[in-house]
Amino acid sequence: MVLTIYPWQGEAWTQLQQMRARLPHAILFYGPAGIGKADFIEAFAQALLCENVRPDGHACGECASCGWFSQGNHPDYRRVRPEALEDEAPPSDAEEAGETDKKSKSSKTASKDIKIEQIRALADFMNISTHRQGLRVVVLYPAEALNMPASNALLKTLEEPPPGTVFLLASNGLDRLLPTILSRCRKFALPTPDHAEALAWLEAQGVQDADGWLREQGGAPLAALSQAETGSREELDALLQILAQPSVDAALRAADKLSKAPLASLVAWQQRWLYDVFSYKLSGTIRYYPRYRQQLAALAGRVHTARLMQAIKSTNDRRAVADHPLSPKLFVEDMLLDYTACCSA
Repeated sequence: MVLTIYPWQGEAWTQLQQMRARLPHAILFYGPAGIGKADFIEAFAQALLCENVRPDGHACGECASCGWFSQGNHPDYRRVRPEALEDEAPPSDAEEAGETDKKSKSSKTASKDIKIEQIRALADFMNISTHRQGLRVVVLYPAEALNMPASNALLKTLEEPPPGTVFLLASNGLDRLLPTILSRCRKFALPTPDHAEALAWLEAQGVQDADGWLREQGGAPLAALSQAETGSREELDALLQILAQPSVDAALRAADKLSKAPLASLVAWQQRWLYDVFSYKLSGTIRYYPRYRQQLAALAGRVHTARLMQAIKSTNDRRAVADHPLSPKLFVEDMLLDYTACCSA
């Protein structure tokens, strides 16, 4: 079986092939969550290990190496992910978006971090000879899940990379990684598809209201597909109703329920809402939530630009700690009360 890439990744794949003649020891693929980074680097990993790679750079799908890779037991390949994602097979781009709260009960208690033990476990793998004198490939994502001890351990490996070893990392945001790790990787941007291309792909998957799901997920088609498959906007709509009609009472009442949702998703949804308010204020356009045009227009008319920009900054700062809040309920309360204060001033 050959892992395939998505239609919007063809140009990026072609550019990547130009690097194969002088392959760097570490490549960091980056772009928004939900665009297919995880699947892209898995396909590239299979191609690097393939013994009869095709002229277009894809794996042949027929050699012994491809067989081992498809079965998940290639001796020269390792995948490093948070424990909370390890039960998921095959990997999906929903993992990039942090959609771990909807998994089984066992995964809910598993760590969302990549731990130092996982990085140390690569030592034996990297110190033995490869199975067929080819490359050794390590795939790691999402890179921002590395906790600080794991980041430092990985940094030591990247500073003195073992011969014949290639690291393929994926990240949703370079600002969440150590600068020293960034400096030791070749960075490779993966594109977000244009709206028409992503919409066509979602409709081909049979998604109803594909345009609405796509806009709400910031143009990320795999994130839109994942959300559409749940068939529910309950958590999103609960948040948007509070944002549309902010009040202290509503914020406090909703905090307990919303704290059970993925906090990173809540922050992302609020970021997009604030962007729409700001965009409407400046140009009369709405990108993410056209269903709420009337409410967005009303807010844009009464919120002072300086306060709106401060709310945007606060939400961006909040994203950095969304994965590790001291208390999910207090986190949501603070987020909503801060927003309410901005809109009521």
